[in-house]
Parts: sequence; structure tokens; C-alpha cells
Amino acid sequence: MGVTAPLPVTDRFMEVLERLSERSVEDYYNPYQTFQWPETLEENRFWMTPELLTVHGTEHYDTLGEETLQRLSKWESINFYSLNVHGIRELLIEVVGRIHMPGFEVPSDFFHHFIGEENEHMWFFSEFCRRYGHKIYGSTAMRADAAWEPEVENFLVFTRILFFEELVDHYNSRMAKDTSLCHTIREVNRIHHQDESRHIAFGRELVSLLFQRMCQAVSAERVREVEAYLKRYVVYSINSLYNPHVYRDAGIADPLALRNALVADESRRPHERKAIRKPLSFFLKTGIFSDDTLPVV
Repeated sequence: MGVTAPLPVTDRFMEVLERLSERSVEDYYNPYQTFQWPETLEENRFWMTPELLTVHGTEHYDTLGEETLQRLSKWESINFYSLNVHGIRELLIEVVGRIHMPGFEVPSDFFHHFIGEENEHMWFFSEFCRRYGHKIYGSTAMRADAAWEPEVENFLVFTRILFFEELVDHYNSRMAKDTSLCHTIREVNRIHHQDESRHIAFGRELVSLLFQRMCQAVSAERVREVEAYLKRYVVYSINSLYNPHVYRDAGIADPLALRNALVADESRRPHERKAIRKPLSFFLKTGIFSDDTLPVV
């Protein structure tokens, strides 16, 4: 990671940093004392809001039956929290590598709050998976297909983090309010949503500044290459929710065939678009995306 120019810091950015840092202190909780983990969770009920299941809106939702859908909701929730564990670990590595480094002097104080909170999130998501699923599903990271300039690399790191947080928050905010879910599941999602609202507000400000800095440092052609990469990342992130190992654990006969069918099913597109509506709108508003067309991969 090379040395980069200072951020084009604004008064607004400084005010946001101060406000969010104060809220991090005021809202602080000890997760090791906050959660009361029951020995087991009920198997004969939904562990995830039905509308968030990857089969929702397709013919499979109607044909699988209530019992299979409940089993599926258990393993889809374990996959969702597993993705959080892997995503948080990767973002922590990237943020720790930039704290108090040239180009990041101003936001580094908030990075301390961010790192501490994300580490605690990774703990309680992994605790849920290990207690109630007895495993954490694996994940493969999408690697860059080019050697990026430092300004591009920094922009991409925080843009990926922001998109990941906004996608996750769509699920968190929905499940936190779903009274059909058990208290433990609602609490995990409620507390994560509470913290992520700060991280998303910070991320949007930082990404906007990093985008300005990147556009000043590289060619317009490079900026469009970055856009194409990010669009592939958006699709990759969505597709990671369709996990054949989940379908196998739910007792579905041909899990890979179901996965392939769901990824190709056009009736899933409106549900996916709903999940990414907020970050997609932000990318369009800031000029990071020139349009809302996503690739088929």
C-alpha cells in the first residue's frame, strides 16, 4: 500500500466524525454481558424472516413445504452470520492496516471505535453460529483482477466495506423488528443494526472523499474499470447468499441444482434489488456508478 495524498477533508466530515465518535462512547455495551444465550433455539419455527429467504418469490417457496422452509431458515441464518464473520475479519485486516497511516490521519480516531465494535460483532456472530449451527460456513473472497494504484485500492477497500455493511443492514433491520422470530435472533440483529447505522454514516462520508481523491489521481478510463469491478463485487456479494451447503443441510435433494436455478431465476431480481437499494442509490448519486445495470456472472 503506497503513500497517498491527504483526504480532501470538509467541515461536514469533521462534524460527522465528532458526532459518531460521541455516539460510539454513549452507546457502548459489553457484548459478553449483553447476550443471554439459551441452550437451544426452537427448531419448529423460522430463524429468518421468510421474505428474506433465497427461495422467496419463486416456485420453490410454495413447493418446499413449511417444515423444510423452517429448516432452510435455520441454515440460511447460519450462512448469513457466517458471511458476517468472514466479511468482518477481512474488513478489520484492511482497516487495521490503514490506521494512523499517511492519508488516514483524520479518520484514525474513529477507526479505533470501528475496529473495537467490529471485533465484537465478529465474536457474537461466530458465537451464534457455533452454538446453534455447530459450524461456520466457509467463504471465498473475490480478488482484484488488476494491480490497483494506492488511491484506487483505498477507495475500493472502504467501498466494499460500505456495500457489505449496507447489504447486511437490510437484513438486520428487518429481522430486528420481526416479532415472529425468537428474542435471541431479534437481539443479535437489533444490536448489530444499532452499531452499523454509525458505521454506514461514516462510510458514506469517507467513500465520497476517497472517490474525489481517486478521480483526481487516475484516468477516467481507470475510474470506469473500477466501476465495472465494483458492479461484479455487488453481484458476487448477492450470489454468496445462495449457498448449496445450506440447501444440503436443509435436506434438499439436489442442492447445487437449486442454487443454480435460484441464481438464474428472474423472479429473484426484485428481492435482490430491494436488498441493495440504498447502497445502489448512493453509488449512483455520488457518480461511483454511471448507471444501475449489473453484470450477469
